[in-house]
Amino acid sequence: MVPSEGDSVMGKRKKLEHTESKKNKKKQVATPRPACSWVHFSREFIKEYSASHPESSGLKAATKAASDAWKLMSAEEKAKYTRRAREVWDDYLSSAPAREPKPRKQTNLVTRCSPGRLFNVLKHLTPEQKDAVKSLGFGSLLGLRCRTLRRSLCLWLLERFNTVRRSLEICGERIPLTPQVVELVMGLAATGKDVVTSGPDDLIADLRQKYNATNRGISVRLLEERLEAPEAGEDFKRSFVLYALGTLLCPTARLDVSPSFLHFLMNMDVVHEYNWGKFLLDRLVREVSRFRQGKQRAVGGCLLFLQLFYYESIAVEGPFESASFVVPCLSSWGEEEITEREKRERELGGYGCGEVIWTERLLGDKTQIKVLPLQEVPGEVERDLVFAQEGSEADGDQENADLIMEDEENMMTNSEEENVESDEIEDVVDSVSTDYTCLQTSDYTKTNDHGETSFYGQCACPLRDCDFIGSTDQLSLHFSSKHWDSGRRFRYNSPLPISIGTDENVIVLQAEEDGILFLLNRGTESMGHSIMVTCVAPNTSKERFLYDVVSARGTSSLRLKSCTQNFPGRVERFSQVDFLVVPFGYCSSSGQLNLEVCIWSSKEVGVD
Repeated sequence: MVPSEGDSVMGKRKKLEHTESKKNKKKQVATPRPACSWVHFSREFIKEYSASHPESSGLKAATKAASDAWKLMSAEEKAKYTRRAREVWDDYLSSAPAREPKPRKQTNLVTRCSPGRLFNVLKHLTPEQKDAVKSLGFGSLLGLRCRTLRRSLCLWLLERFNTVRRSLEICGERIPLTPQVVELVMGLAATGKDVVTSGPDDLIADLRQKYNATNRGISVRLLEERLEAPEAGEDFKRSFVLYALGTLLCPTARLDVSPSFLHFLMNMDVVHEYNWGKFLLDRLVREVSRFRQGKQRAVGGCLLFLQLFYYESIAVEGPFESASFVVPCLSSWGEEEITEREKRERELGGYGCGEVIWTERLLGDKTQIKVLPLQEVPGEVERDLVFAQEGSEADGDQENADLIMEDEENMMTNSEEENVESDEIEDVVDSVSTDYTCLQTSDYTKTNDHGETSFYGQCACPLRDCDFIGSTDQLSLHFSSKHWDSGRRFRYNSPLPISIGTDENVIVLQAEEDGILFLLNRGTESMGHSIMVTCVAPNTSKERFLYDVVSARGTSSLRLKSCTQNFPGRVERFSQVDFLVVPFGYCSSSGQLNLEVCIWSSKEVGVD
């Protein structure tokens, strides 16, 4: 049936009426928002200006004159229009109908980790530039094939990432993450010197100026422009490391690259000597912790590492599972392989439906790592899980270290005596009876004959409401990620002004260079306050730090220069420890005691 001309006209009319009704409805619903103070002023000014300047045509000249006059007005002169705008705004709020709240959208993952940006840069590198990248120790990145993150998977993994234990809790098991695992997945060295991101600002002043570094950071676009140049010298190497860290390996919540990275890029000849695997893992833990604490909206850190680690650690049925294992895993996963893997995950019902194979596939016989089933860990003892490494970390033999995660029956279970007591400085636990530890009640103040890995080498968190116990390095990471707002960070060899409140007896200080914890202790004597500095370290540690404490009042000052004593936790009473007695009269009217504390690095003062 062919429509007639009358039907066509009626259809157009109905469509036009429907469109007009929608427009009228929008006009009825929309209520114009009140004008601001500038608009009230400009309306009045333009009316007077047009009357006094009949020769000017149009609003452009009048509006320009109003803008210039508004900028020259003082706050008192603008107050008249500000009050008028406020009155109109109040009337609008009282008369306007309440808006229906919009449904909240599902939370999406916001991250600056962008493998695609680095992938695009790598494609255009010259052979000489690729050789320069290899000389830096970043040659594995040249095999990057993945261009996008699977954000749903990353979000799922972040919910199961235990930042305190540095582990993923998936498929009913807890899988620890170590620098060695980073090396296998990303190809970055897991041995070498620690990467230090702090130091005197004047040492990097020239580099900051060279890269136009602001307080927000170094522009990623600027680095991309520098990397387009064909040269492969020191400037290229520094720019490449900054770009790789800022876009893939260690991105922050911001769009720019952290200028603190310039501290370890002053000498490009030693970049390959750094422990990049540990640095990547430390930054990932730090960024995820800050995100969970609500300090930032975006998630920093290398989320690609978590994604690829999941693919290699969890087996799902499929033809690609039989492929040979390639180290580093970074080069094994391109867009095609990832798409096929994601398809198989959906077919099985979602993430976490596979089988954990990471011990056999990732590590083979190189290390002996036990994965502890989560269902075997009761809530009371889960917090006391200890990771023990074979050998001493001081020996630097991290490459062959065997990470042991003990069974429930071998874990510490005496939760009633977890806190460090005042006089005895004692923490009684049932240690593990293995090749690495002894089955014996341990006292922090005593040395036994069972080797260096006995429990007396552990330290306790100095905060009263925390029962964490671990090695010095574990305690440093725990405090910086869990209690970041409960202490003061300082730099060695730099005086730090501190005010101690009337209700404060202990202030925790953490060194930016190595994360070591110190305690500024205040006691009360008959003549005044006793002040001393102690180091949170095992009693058997031979490392000592010189410190200087100064208290001033007017032209008078008191000073103590001494050496720190090591205590594996918080201590209430001391014996044979130097301290400074500050008379009560040195306190301010509010009762605060103002001090200046300086702690010297043990390396610089030559203390063993």
